[in-house]
Amino acid sequence: MNIELAELELPIWIRRDRPITDDELMRLSAENELLRLERDANGELIVMSPTGLEGSSQNSEINTDLTNWARQDGRGKVFDSGGGFTLPDGSMRIPDAAWLSWQRWNTLPRSEQKKFGRVVPEFVIELRSETDRLPVLQEKMELWIANGVEVAWLIDPQEKSVTIYRPNQQPEHHVHPTSVQGDGPIVGFELVMSRIWE
Repeated sequence: MNIELAELELPIWIRRDRPITDDELMRLSAENELLRLERDANGELIVMSPTGLEGSSQNSEINTDLTNWARQDGRGKVFDSGGGFTLPDGSMRIPDAAWLSWQRWNTLPRSEQKKFGRVVPEFVIELRSETDRLPVLQEKMELWIANGVEVAWLIDPQEKSVTIYRPNQQPEHHVHPTSVQGDGPIVGFELVMSRIWE
């Protein structure tokens, strides 16, 4: 049976007879570059749609600003939507942007730096694309925080809003902010939202 991905409501979860390993997921991702593949805590494969051109451009703006700040700040490094993190709950998740301190990065063996490293970034950003369902993204934000992320931003261009997640706090929702200021591990980072909304 030939199923067009356009006919499916993504993301979709694929249950296998056994959990997919990091190495298998790396190979599968390399062979299916158009899809974004993650693994949940139960070992199920999550297939997500690729981002459209507008979302890709917005994500580039976010990563550029975060990278420029990180270079000036000097305390860590930035990852884009191609890098996956294996979290303490066993899931492998891919944020649209992430910042990881050199302190955490340097705990990874060199072999894991080339794969889905078993490390939790201090900061992540998720950007809602045209096809993303908001409740699914909100669950993912809670998952990031539950696994040790210190600050997480959910950027929703459709609503022109930013929701900030932190451990042991209610999400902080901002509609039409002109900029968002970093705190905690990313104090000093500012994202000017006009570059994202326009």
